[in-house]
Amino acid sequence: GARALASSHEHDTPMAAMALLCRLSAGASAPTAGRRLGRELPQRAFRATTVPQHGPRRPDRDLAADVPITIVDRNGDRHEIVAKDGDNLMYLAHDLQHDNPTIVIEGACEASLACSTCHVILSDEHFDKLPAASEDEEDMLDQAPLLSATSRLGCQIILRPELAGMEVKLPKFTRNFYVDGHVPEPH
Repeated sequence: GARALASSHEHDTPMAAMALLCRLSAGASAPTAGRRLGRELPQRAFRATTVPQHGPRRPDRDLAADVPITIVDRNGDRHEIVAKDGDNLMYLAHDLQHDNPTIVIEGACEASLACSTCHVILSDEHFDKLPAASEDEEDMLDQAPLLSATSRLGCQIILRPELAGMEVKLPKFTRNFYVDGHVPEPH
């Protein structure tokens, strides 16, 4: 496997480290590349992190625990949904909208906390189980029409097993201050 060198010498510079990495990528072994710098350096393995994914598509989603919720659309119709632990409520609604066009959570800013078009109203008991809203979320909620005591932005709700049974009501309307009526497509 790939190996990297680490050094705690104070005289190391970013340029020396870059030269060492270039030698390693050119095929030099770690001890050989270290000797070229005039000293033997200890070896450490590289570690990789997972690549962040935009939106709801997580490779491990099918393995996650079920989180049953109810979405009440703008017409008052109830939709029993089986979400997964870790699902973002807004992106989940975007996926569901293809099969059920009455489940509409707009999300004009695509979860960047720059609008209130994903405003939802939660059941009392489940509202209290969520982490407190950030100041940015509170600022956006101040712009939401039909605000209630249990209002949140759907883009900030990550579903967890303790939220099983949560009721999510869609307000009768939302207001997109930029392009009223525009619904972004998930990508």
